[in-house]
Amino acid sequence: MPDHLVLLLDAPLCAFGGDIIDAYGVVRDFPGRSTVTGLLANALGYDRADGALLDRLQARLVLGSARVAEGRRVRDFQTARLGAGDRGWTTRGRVEGRSGGAATYDSPHIRYRDADADALVLVAFHLDPPEESPTLAEIEGALGRPERPLFIGRKPCLPSRPLVAGRIASNDIRTALDLALAACAAGKERFRLHPSRLRQTPDGWPRSERRVRAQWPANRGPADQEPEERERRRDICDERDWVVGVHGGSRGVIEGQLCLPARAHGETP
Repeated sequence: MPDHLVLLLDAPLCAFGGDIIDAYGVVRDFPGRSTVTGLLANALGYDRADGALLDRLQARLVLGSARVAEGRRVRDFQTARLGAGDRGWTTRGRVEGRSGGAATYDSPHIRYRDADADALVLVAFHLDPPEESPTLAEIEGALGRPERPLFIGRKPCLPSRPLVAGRIASNDIRTALDLALAACAAGKERFRLHPSRLRQTPDGWPRSERRVRAQWPANRGPADQEPEERERRRDICDERDWVVGVHGGSRGVIEGQLCLPARAHGETP
């Protein structure tokens, strides 16, 4: 039964990047494999140019997630006045210039970037194969003492608590998510949530049971091959070719609802 590392992505803002079209940078409801790969690689000190290492880490990730707190989706309107003489750095390591006539710069450059405010997302993952470096223990250590500052999706999205909640032993991701949600409801050690989360839940959570949206991989073990009632299977593109620098391919996931258990009356988190 493999160990799963459980992360609590709790931040004033978090952004699980989706497909950018024109000036619109939308976000996903659940963190993709490339998002989590980037987070772990940052902790490990991988460089952007370490494409082969990043590809391998992403290929070994088996993950699922649950939205413990939905928060609210916000859209940031960004604008900048650019001139013909302005230069910018690129991820390719070269200075980028600008072209076009004088009228090109009459209007400002604008774009929109979405994010989730006050969301709390639980992530459970294991590595396949587990014995290859970096191991789960090496990643857990790196997240505790990261090589660089960590952020959840975009650089302004700084976590408000240590990311690692603990480990869960389980045969599949869905069961790992169920057990991790139960540990949160019980306030178990590092799974314990900040009391402010309680004030933000009008249904009185965690004193009453609540359903939370979740996503886990399809075709991973006998328990989660086919969606059940009120679940759906989707093919998503959330894997990045880190050498080429683009997203591609697809993988199957199942989306449904899991239970955040109730806490007995009188208990305090």
